[in-house]
Amino acid sequence: MGLNADGWDPYFAPDEPLTVHDVVLLNYVLNVIEDTAERRETLSKAWQLASGALVVSVRLKWELATLNATGLSDGIVTSRNTFQHFFSPSEIRRFVEEVTGQRCVSPSPGVVYVFRRDEQRFAYLARGAITDFEWTNTQDYASAVAEIVSFTEDRGRPPLFEEIPADLVPMLGRLSRRTLLDIVHQGASPERVAVGLKRTTLDTLLYLGTSIFNGRVGFNDLPLNVQADIKHCFKTYREACTRADRLLAKIRDDTYIRGAMRNSPGKLTASALYVHRRAVPKIPVVLRLYEYCGFVAAGRPEGWNILKLEHRGRRVAWSSYPEFDSDPHPTLDWTYAVDMNSLEGNYQRFGDRANRPLLHRKEEFLSPEDPDVDKYRRLTSAEIKAGLYQNPTIIGLETGWASELERCGVELRGHRLVKRKT
Repeated sequence: MGLNADGWDPYFAPDEPLTVHDVVLLNYVLNVIEDTAERRETLSKAWQLASGALVVSVRLKWELATLNATGLSDGIVTSRNTFQHFFSPSEIRRFVEEVTGQRCVSPSPGVVYVFRRDEQRFAYLARGAITDFEWTNTQDYASAVAEIVSFTEDRGRPPLFEEIPADLVPMLGRLSRRTLLDIVHQGASPERVAVGLKRTTLDTLLYLGTSIFNGRVGFNDLPLNVQADIKHCFKTYREACTRADRLLAKIRDDTYIRGAMRNSPGKLTASALYVHRRAVPKIPVVLRLYEYCGFVAAGRPEGWNILKLEHRGRRVAWSSYPEFDSDPHPTLDWTYAVDMNSLEGNYQRFGDRANRPLLHRKEEFLSPEDPDVDKYRRLTSAEIKAGLYQNPTIIGLETGWASELERCGVELRGHRLVKRKT
């Protein structure tokens, strides 16, 4: 990756100098330290060496189910005679915050980022909440201006000079800000700008709503792009924060949440809304905020593609169906859920079970304009016509679904239903 890195270990590399670095990684170290005082001291020393950020990763409690071990202190001794303390996602976050005195961010379960400066943390959170504009390579003045116009249509406002890539600026010559705004005004589509402005307004509300978890700061401490969005989308910073707080309060309103779910892409059941990852950007902003609060509280796992938001209680779950696109009825590999009351995370693995849960009516998890919806809808219609959904209580698991396919004398070939060969 082109980064200069140094490693230190008290046993394998004790002679390496311990000096201050921009980023310090403390990877799977805290969980192998038996003495709690030494555990705290190690974390404290690592933080002292980090001028920019500290990254801490640990093993999590749900891994215990796969181990044969004996108990010792607040952990276990493995078959290899090594000590392991397994953390919960909330435990490691609280521990790091207590030792460093800084608010933390969990990008994924078992991983914690702690930043030396607040503005670094806010900038990181902004990247997750506010849609990035993807600049393309440009070779001349005309294409550089076209990129500026595209940014304006996408974000609903012209870019700050600080947001323009360094290699693009020279192609614009010595344009003044006023001239640049005139060019944008002439070239940008008003309709697209309006759509972009609405999206940026909602993204900003999402960012400000979740910032309550990490401390609401003064306007001048926000990332420059967020400041620009607020100035363009709201009359004042106070108005923006007030609207974000009202939106955050709506998450506790069952009636409001159910109403948002009824007007959202996804499959709505008696207890929850299920949405494919591709459709998440299109769900109402209050539901995006609901999901983002779960992410900020306990981390969002890698590799998920189905989101579950409960409207009976408050619980966020991310699940992985690895073969969703290729398998007409994909099976569940794992799910990670966060209880929004306790902020505890729970992981369950299904991939190694003999009788796994599976999905039906895949089109219901997607937005209507998704290119695969028609293909999935045709399959569902054929399955209904064949009588495969007459016993809904048994088809949610592999064995029950297989028995219904056999009963109806049909089989699947890709996303086509055909008569079973005798």
